Amino acid sequence: MASGDSLELFSEEPPSGAPAAGPTAGSVPLAERMRPRSLEEVVGQEALTAPGAPLRALLEEGELPSLILWGPPGSGKTTLARLLAAAPDTDLVALSAVLAGVKELRGVIESARRGARSGRRTLLFVDEIHRWSRSQQDALLPHVEAGTVTLVGATTENPSFEVVGPLLSRCRVLTLSPLGPDAVERLLRRAAADTERGLGGSGVAVSDAAFAAIAEAADGDARRALGLLETAVALHRRSGAPDAELPPETLREAAGRRLLLHDRDREEHYNVVSALIKSLRASDPDAALYYLARMLEAGEDPLFVARRLVIFASEDVGNADPQALPLATSTFLAVERIGLPEGRIPLAQAVTYLACAPKSNAAYAALGRAREALERFGSAPVPLHLRNAPTRLMKGLGYGRDYRYAHAEEDAFVPDRNLPEALGDVRFYEPTRRGAEAEIADRLAAWRERRAREETE
Repeated sequence: MASGDSLELFSEEPPSGAPAAGPTAGSVPLAERMRPRSLEEVVGQEALTAPGAPLRALLEEGELPSLILWGPPGSGKTTLARLLAAAPDTDLVALSAVLAGVKELRGVIESARRGARSGRRTLLFVDEIHRWSRSQQDALLPHVEAGTVTLVGATTENPSFEVVGPLLSRCRVLTLSPLGPDAVERLLRRAAADTERGLGGSGVAVSDAAFAAIAEAADGDARRALGLLETAVALHRRSGAPDAELPPETLREAAGRRLLLHDRDREEHYNVVSALIKSLRASDPDAALYYLARMLEAGEDPLFVARRLVIFASEDVGNADPQALPLATSTFLAVERIGLPEGRIPLAQAVTYLACAPKSNAAYAALGRAREALERFGSAPVPLHLRNAPTRLMKGLGYGRDYRYAHAEEDAFVPDRNLPEALGDVRFYEPTRRGAEAEIADRLAAWRERRAREETE
């Protein structure tokens, strides 16, 4: 196989067979036609491709270790893999982890061994490597370790979670950044002007505003951006005035509903959830509403959001506003009963209320201190006066003796010590001076002072 050629190994043909005839030039998508043919054409990944950067250094030195390319969709992972395979005496074999398994991998390994005998190196590109199970990744491990193939795995997911440890330890991880709007716009302008591979011969004029709008709608995905441009130009050429400037209406028709970068069980899921909670904690209702809308628009389970709000109401608002927890709990019940789309309304109410509520994590922190005391002192004996005494023997041992019923005492307050003796005068709960908890702080301070005073008398 010639250097740089690609063989897709999820058809019925054996790995050593000739690749099937490809699509005609006119049917190849614009994103594929405009795929960079050198590092100089790669946009938005200068941290990897600039002079002296890791990827360029590997190519210039002729070194090709196994790599994991981690980055969002459309950031250039496949492109970089192909450029790496342009090294001398290197054959590129591409597998899709969605469609290929151990059987196809065995075929690649046999082909690689034959190539090695003739002095050629096999670069195995596994797209979406996170889709392979642990056993499938384990099957690849010995061949990477032996150098039979040089692995370049591409993933949109955090490899620390999705690639098995032994395989990850034998690979160098290169992180690709999401493409910013400026980088995407540069790609769009290049494609619009290129008469060989791009749309330079279409006769359609694209305004600065149109480039900016497409770049924004692409959400950092170069493939999506070029696809939107291609679709918009095709729609415009079928209109009554193809020589006129590309109008906004055509862009909107090409874009349809904007796709948001979000997943329900992987890293981006946790990133957005974290942003929602931290915005609430920072008392920023506008940011919190943005992340709420982003999660719901991306298809997040609304009950998951509601559960997080219930936790937040107790953990972060706490006794500073005792109404926060009932409101959050009612929100969960409301969303559970009415579902979407109307369930967005109580969610928005709860988010704005919680963001604007006074904050206290004193109760949550107090529980943590109590658990630390438990670790330190273990199951210290419960004071006798607090013990239940249902039998005569227990009463004879002093269980329940000298217990004072609070409601029979002045102000329903009992100054007796209730903690195990081993814990001394430890204090777990320290109320803040925020919101309704300020009143609790005053009342508790008075009780503690009275208890200390009566113990010394």
